Amino acid sequence: MRGLRLLHEAGMEKINFSGGEPFIHQKGRYLGHLVRFCKRELGLASVSIVSNGSLITEDWFIRFGEHLDILAISCDSFQPETNNLIGRHRNSNKKEVATCKDDDQHLESLERVRGWCRDYRVAFKINSVINTHNFDEDMNRQIRQLNPVRWKVFQCLLIGGENHGKEALRNAEKFVVTDQQFESFLQRHREVACLVPESNVKMRNSYLILDERMRFLDCVDGRKTPSPSLLDVGVEAAIQASGFDEAMFFQRGGKYVWSKSDMSPSLLEW
Repeated sequence: MRGLRLLHEAGMEKINFSGGEPFIHQKGRYLGHLVRFCKRELGLASVSIVSNGSLITEDWFIRFGEHLDILAISCDSFQPETNNLIGRHRNSNKKEVATCKDDDQHLESLERVRGWCRDYRVAFKINSVINTHNFDEDMNRQIRQLNPVRWKVFQCLLIGGENHGKEALRNAEKFVVTDQQFESFLQRHREVACLVPESNVKMRNSYLILDERMRFLDCVDGRKTPSPSLLDVGVEAAIQASGFDEAMFFQRGGKYVWSKSDMSPSLLEW
């Protein structure tokens, strides 16, 4: 909370909690308290979350939904076989890492979260990472049915030490698509008005990313190189080592109507 206050004092208007899975700790209660702090105490214009949706409950919306502007659900495919290939499925210890057991249940789970967003007036968003297993999929029908305010479509990106290289916990090289394959997916969905594409070029340096130690992560060299913690050196000194490309941030549409108080009421409805 001290770090968040320092960021707000330095000019932060919007924050996005992501992971990993941000709802995993205390069933989302810790996350909820941070969301409420950012909105009620700091008065941020926008607070958002990226989640796989598996741990979200209606009780969380009842307690904290009024303080959340946008909830983004990660959904890379509407096909059960494809989700198995990607790794989004229930594992052997019954712990849910994604909502896709079959196509109907996957859509049902997304619609359930979508419905809660409507009921508790939270803008609903979908994030999809385009990779070798889903670049030829047609998602037009499902996306139109779910009707998100934004559909962020990312080109699979390699980050050294994270999903690429000897030190990586997992290797994503087999998931990488060419620019042509990514473009073919975009063309197939060009009539979806809420689609916001992000190629590797647009994505790599256009985000200000903080880790759990409140260090900015510089991705310029294809790795997430941490800055000193802003808790130790302050925001101004830490952000100098962030590698942030402000021009690309605006070019990719990073600034948009992100506060639900500024959105048309129809965007918050089904």
